[in-house]
Amino acid sequence: MRRLPLLCLLAACGGGAPPPPPSPTAGAGGQVARGAPVVLSSARVNGTTLAYRVVGDSGTPVVFVHGSLGDVRDWDAQIAAFAQAHRVLVYSRRYHPPNAARDDSQTYSPMLHADDLTALLLSLELAPAHIVGADYGAYTALVLAREHPEVVRSLVLAEPPLVPFLTHTQTGDALRRDYYATVLDPARAAFSHGDSLGALRAFVPGFDVLPASTKAVLLRRTFELRREMVASREQYLPVVTCAELGSMHTSVLLLSGARSTPMFRAITDELGRCLSNDTTAVIPSAGHAMQRDQPPYYNAVVLRFLATH
Repeated sequence: MRRLPLLCLLAACGGGAPPPPPSPTAGAGGQVARGAPVVLSSARVNGTTLAYRVVGDSGTPVVFVHGSLGDVRDWDAQIAAFAQAHRVLVYSRRYHPPNAARDDSQTYSPMLHADDLTALLLSLELAPAHIVGADYGAYTALVLAREHPEVVRSLVLAEPPLVPFLTHTQTGDALRRDYYATVLDPARAAFSHGDSLGALRAFVPGFDVLPASTKAVLLRRTFELRREMVASREQYLPVVTCAELGSMHTSVLLLSGARSTPMFRAITDELGRCLSNDTTAVIPSAGHAMQRDQPPYYNAVVLRFLATH
């Protein structure tokens, strides 16, 4: 395991709760700026329609994969900085806005989203690409590299919720059981009773103290969260073994937020133990949503990794 040296950057403190959606444009340093609404393209791939945007005319392709309760706008603070040296693809995963809220009888899983992304990359002729994932998007990216290595140039994984990994240690298993008991199971139960607000309270830390505008946005995204919570646990959180990870030849940058929870830190530590070709970096003063908490620092760390891969 290698660690990226700390970069001397000024950055403000950030939190871990989901912020309001970013505005449509962002400057090269990661500062979000107001501008005209961005027009998204759409592609019909793998039996679904995905909204996407490609920015940048040259360089190796980079695709950003958002997490739970996210969408294409989660990466507004990255687009301009990365488009200076890369062709940047941002998109909304299946079921996530502005894609249609459609029940297609598919199970929400990293395999489904990995198959969608493979089809999208091939249709846009952007493979192989650097895959930058956050949260469940990082889970998707890891499965993508395992199942479709031909479309992956390198991986950047920011705290994928590989909860099954936590069974390897007594401390980790306690964190796993607590996460099921206090987050996933209550959210699933709330959805089963038609209580979307209760599900969000269970799934999103500090939901009740978020600004009203943020709560309204999250409530409009409950269709996709319901798809996650009602999915089979074995498919939604599939086992990825240490042996599988050790046999991967893809270069990986593991990112963690200095203010993230013990569960995510434990998962990242276990990933680092199993991966044979990885680099790690900690984003200071950042929580789980590190690309939004600390955009300049995050952008610099990831761009430095991509430049050598």
